[in-house]
Amino acid sequence: MVAATQTACNEIKDHSFFLEGGDVGVLLIHGLTGTPVEMRYVGKGLHKAGFTVYGMQLPGHCGNQTDLSATCWKDWYAAVEHALEALRMRVKTVVVGGLSMGAVMALHLAAKQGEKVSGLLLYGTTLWYDGWSIPWYSFLWKPLINTPLGRNYTFMEKYPYGIKDERLRKRVVQNLLSGNSADAGLAGMPACGVRQLWQLVATVKKELPSIYAPALILHAREDDMSSVRNAYYVARHLAGPVDVSLLDDCYHMITVDRQRDEVVSRSIEFLRRISAQATAHSGLRVATAS
Repeated sequence: MVAATQTACNEIKDHSFFLEGGDVGVLLIHGLTGTPVEMRYVGKGLHKAGFTVYGMQLPGHCGNQTDLSATCWKDWYAAVEHALEALRMRVKTVVVGGLSMGAVMALHLAAKQGEKVSGLLLYGTTLWYDGWSIPWYSFLWKPLINTPLGRNYTFMEKYPYGIKDERLRKRVVQNLLSGNSADAGLAGMPACGVRQLWQLVATVKKELPSIYAPALILHAREDDMSSVRNAYYVARHLAGPVDVSLLDDCYHMITVDRQRDEVVSRSIEFLRRISAQATAHSGLRVATAS
């Protein structure tokens, strides 16, 4: 299963994880410059509740900035699509979840794959970097990022690093500064990565009205990276049923921060509803066939 998402840069170690469970599978996608580690706590919680979980690794990630710069969002999506097909060989129903850019990628997958995606877990969806820690002059990034200087710029991670829990933040910062990208992700985001996110977002915004899969949207009320505007925008434009919940004691990295257990419990509730619906539909097909 892990081999299903080989990275574009073969020298990067694959840190994907697979947890065998029941007939409902959950594909988890980490964020831009992130790592499968940021999805592991939620993945273990979902697995404990009986679900099969596949936490994949995106191409170019868990390496260095050069590795990431050698890939584009279409490479990331190709790996996500491959992971979906690999998981569908092991389970009957697939729900796709993602954090930040991973949530945007989950939406794109649902738009492209339709009924193959039975539900969406959208954690801290990031269409815009507009959280409270983002500089006021961020509106200048787009015109500047395409200049010769801007193309080589790196956006460095800054306080509070998406994490409200001080002890966890300290550990993450130590890993960031030590270059341990497999555990903490990259300390900086190259400009090319930001451009790729913008291209993906532009595509997904057009696709939202075509997505009918039920969605659970979890977002930090005090998200330092992407404000609640992102969550409400997605909720308003999706065609399917949507459940939006705001978390009051965490920042952007809701899958690892103070309310990670609430993320797990709400996700389990959602997945059980999806599982019950899948069972009901299966029973209806059997009854109709007989």
